[in-house]
Amino acid sequence: MRLTLFAAAIAAFVATSADAKTVLITGSNSGIGLEFAKQYAAKGWDVIATHRRSEAPESLKTLLAKHPDLIHIETMDVSNHEQIDALAAKLSDTAIDVLINNAGITGDFRNPAPQSFGTLAYDDWENFMRINALGPLKISEAFAPHVKASEDKKIVAVSSLAGSFGFKGPTMPGGYWYKVSKVTLNGYMKNVANDLKGDGVTVALLSPGQVKVEKMGNVNFPGLIEPSESIGGMISIIDGLTIEDSGAYYSYDGKPQPF
Repeated sequence: MRLTLFAAAIAAFVATSADAKTVLITGSNSGIGLEFAKQYAAKGWDVIATHRRSEAPESLKTLLAKHPDLIHIETMDVSNHEQIDALAAKLSDTAIDVLINNAGITGDFRNPAPQSFGTLAYDDWENFMRINALGPLKISEAFAPHVKASEDKKIVAVSSLAGSFGFKGPTMPGGYWYKVSKVTLNGYMKNVANDLKGDGVTVALLSPGQVKVEKMGNVNFPGLIEPSESIGGMISIIDGLTIEDSGAYYSYDGKPQPF
């Protein structure tokens, strides 16, 4: 009887392991990315948490200590194509159910001059485009085989209503390089959605809303929401995405957003 129960327990463990889903999140060491990693780990997912530091950040080490069997920390600078290709090769046998292109830069909220008309720092434009637009495109291309091999087959990119031409509400002033990089990201991901739809891969853009994150310091203004609310909403959307949604753009609260 004990042997039978032991065998059943092993079988249950193997079945659970086989059913476990995997998410890869870029820029996982702080803010939105870290909250994604926390919430997916709490759901029991295998989380591949990437960062660009020379060594694992303390935030991810703490999360790893809490979920040692679920968190997998990897180094990948989204602007470094060699690192992207190297990680894709390292994980060649790993099926990725959800690929979240989260890593990006906004600029310094406390010093808006480099992105404000009249004082624009033109040399900054390339860095924003390389990280916010080209990075997610390259990562989507490099990890497309991993996503195709999974059960869920989903790629999402964290965009911003600041980069929406059709949004009618208030947006942040200035922010030229950030805004245009998100417009470009939206265009790239729409094309990726068209190219991968035939493979059953759902590609979507998500707006997190105005999220209170560490890099904002003490900056506060009406409408700011906590990361837990924003990411909880986006995960719910991701869970419900189907192939018919490919190429769509949603706010964290489920509302369709204009491009």
